[in-house]
Amino acid sequence: MASRSADLRVEGLVKRFGEVVALDGVSLDIASGELLTILGPSGSGKTTLLKVVAGFETPDAGSVRVDGTDITTLPPARRDIGMVFQNYALFPHLTVARNVAFPLEMRNVGKAEIERRVAEALELVELEGYGRRLPRQLSGGQQQRVALARAIVFNPRLLLLDEPFGALDRKLRETMQLEVRRLQRRLGLTTIFITHDQEEALVLSDRIAVMNKGSIEQVASTTEIYERPANDFVADFVGESNIFHGTVTEVGSVTLDSGRRLLIAHPASVGSRVGVLMRPERFGRGANSFNGEVKEAVYLGSSIKLRLACDAGMELIVRQPSGALPAIGSRISVGIEPESIHVF
Repeated sequence: MASRSADLRVEGLVKRFGEVVALDGVSLDIASGELLTILGPSGSGKTTLLKVVAGFETPDAGSVRVDGTDITTLPPARRDIGMVFQNYALFPHLTVARNVAFPLEMRNVGKAEIERRVAEALELVELEGYGRRLPRQLSGGQQQRVALARAIVFNPRLLLLDEPFGALDRKLRETMQLEVRRLQRRLGLTTIFITHDQEEALVLSDRIAVMNKGSIEQVASTTEIYERPANDFVADFVGESNIFHGTVTEVGSVTLDSGRRLLIAHPASVGSRVGVLMRPERFGRGANSFNGEVKEAVYLGSSIKLRLACDAGMELIVRQPSGALPAIGSRISVGIEPESIHVF
C-alpha cells in the first residue's frame, strides 16, 4: 500500500462550548510521516482538537492546513483523513470485508480495485481469511484491527486515532500499541494518537504534546518530556514524580521550601524560584543523601516501590531494583546525583 503522507499545521485554534473553552489558541506542527501523541487528562481538549482536524467540529478561530492547503471549512468526507474511534464504530450487519470496503464504495472505486485493496488492508492488519465474518464474531482486538484496516484502505493523507485501545485489556492493549507503531512506520503515515495513558504515549510516539485545560503545555520528544518536563503539570502527569519548590541560593545549589539544601547541576540564576523534579528510579547513591522511614513497600516484579518519610518533612517515592522488601517502619538511606535532578 503506497503512502501519500502529508504534514499538518494547526494555528491558533479556539473552540468554545458555551462558557467552556475547549481549545484556547492551540498551535501545532506535525511533520510528514510523524506519529504525534496528544496526551492529557479528561477534559483537557485533546478529543476536541482531533474533531476539529477531522472536520467534525468547526473552530471559532484559527486554521487547519494539510500540506499548506487550508482545510478548515472542508467537510470530513473531503479531507482524506482516516479515523479510528475508541468504540470501533463498525457496522454490525456488514461483514469484515464490507466494513473495510465502505470508504472505497463512498469514493466510487471499481469493484475489482475494492477487492484488491480490501485484501491488502486485511493482510496488513493480519486478518487474512476473516473477510466473511461479522463484527460480533470477532474479539475486541480483531475488531480494532478491522477499524484500522478501514481507516487506511483508501490511502489517507492523515490517520487520527482517538483512544483506540481504551476498551482492551492490558496485554492486548500492549500488543496493539506495537502493531499500530509497526503499521504506521511501514506506511510512513502521518498520525495523531490521542490518549490519557502516559505509558502508552511513551511507547508509541515520535513526539508528545501534553494538553491541559485547552492549551498545550509542552511539545517534545518522548525522552525530553520525561527527563526535562517544562513545568509542574508535565512533570506530575508524565511518570511518577517527586516535585518540590525552592530558591537557588548559590550557583549549583537550591534551598527547598522545607529548608533542605540540594546540590544541582542546572545553571539556574541565583535568587530565582524553581521547581525540582527527582524521578523515583534515579535514587541509589549520590551526593544528595536522604534518610527516611519506610511508610510503604510494594513489590512490582522488576522493581520495588517505597514511600519514605524523610527528615525536614519531605516524603519521597523511590524505586529500586527488585529485591527483599524493607520492613515497614525501618529506616534506610538513599541518594541522588545532582545531574539526575531536573530543575524547571
